[in-house]
Amino acid sequence: MQVDFYQLTRDPAEQVIPAIAQRILDDGGRLLVVGSDDAQLGKLSAALWSGRPESFIAHEKAGEGDDSLQPVLLSLDTAAINGARMIALADGEWRDAALEFDRAFYLFPPDKTDNARTAWRALAGAEGIERRYWKQDGGKWRQGP
Repeated sequence: MQVDFYQLTRDPAEQVIPAIAQRILDDGGRLLVVGSDDAQLGKLSAALWSGRPESFIAHEKAGEGDDSLQPVLLSLDTAAINGARMIALADGEWRDAALEFDRAFYLFPPDKTDNARTAWRALAGAEGIERRYWKQDGGKWRQGP
């Protein structure tokens, strides 16, 4: 299981999630995106709608349609009703339920760095977990130590 830590120093989660979602969809996967409140889910939904027309990412907020059909499901909890094997934690809060997925994307802004450090250390000794750290360097993502 792989956990990717994304330190958001330039762009908010709403600008990063669409690229992650597109890569997962291109590979035939599904994604569950977990946020902390309805306001954040609304921002994420708007970001997924606002891309170029040819790159529209089909999605829905949990409970607003047939959740099981959604390639990208936005939710307040970690129940993958859409059958997703990938999860993105968009609010900087680590949830151990993410370890039940094949891959987790943990996005955290500067004010949640302590949460990320705690999660990084907690996962250090866990068997079968590969951790990766990504940081923004200008407009590009670079894998850190």
